[in-house]
Amino acid sequence: MALTKAQFTEIFPDVPADLEVEALEVSAIPTHIAAIMDGNGRWAEARGLPRQSGHKAGVKGVREMITACNDIGVKYLTIYSFSTENWNRPLMEVTDLMGLFAQTMTKELTGLHKENVRIKLLGHIGDLPKNTREIFLNAVEETKGNTGMTLAIAVNYGGRLEITDAVRDIARDVKNGMLSPDEIDEALISEHLYTAGMPDPDLLIRTSGEYRLSNFLLWQIAYSEIYVTDVYWPDFDRYELLRALLDFQRRNRRFGGVR
Repeated sequence: MALTKAQFTEIFPDVPADLEVEALEVSAIPTHIAAIMDGNGRWAEARGLPRQSGHKAGVKGVREMITACNDIGVKYLTIYSFSTENWNRPLMEVTDLMGLFAQTMTKELTGLHKENVRIKLLGHIGDLPKNTREIFLNAVEETKGNTGMTLAIAVNYGGRLEITDAVRDIARDVKNGMLSPDEIDEALISEHLYTAGMPDPDLLIRTSGEYRLSNFLLWQIAYSEIYVTDVYWPDFDRYELLRALLDFQRRNRRFGGVR
């Protein structure tokens, strides 16, 4: 069933001429979208601005993505905010990012709560600076009873680290006699990942034209559809999301079978 004209106007009020918003099918909206938000630094450099200006501009893209996904009925949105490898960036940039994370979450929490969004954190949160960590954990606590879209924030996250943590937990259970090796299957491994209780992403979006996974959700994206765009993250608005959704809905998802 297609969206009504009134819903088109409300969610996508200024549709570019090359997009057929009427083709968007509500029944085929992805349950879970994951996003590698790349290109903030290059967006800033292209404008002669410091990289921090790009990260600040990227916050607007995050808010637009959250609102648009929530409006169209996406149940889970996972955003890659900071990887375990990002600690290797210049100290000033990392410090600015941590401050920006804290500032943004403080500013946006009330709105997210009103929109019935539940916040989940993926990664080694304990390694974050104290202020940022406490603000993030407070956001999880404040929104834990919400029943709308789940916003999963991957921060200090690495896909290999996630799998390593899961293997370590399972090995510990085997050692303690709580689990037999024969009981280990894909479902059990999934239950030990940071994303436990979440469905795997239907659609993975990567901005800035880079064709790599960057250690993101390596287990979970086994059969995700991947959409890559040259658009830098600060310019990825709801119409770029619409473009990605229309492309997704044209895919034939075979999951290894023949259809």
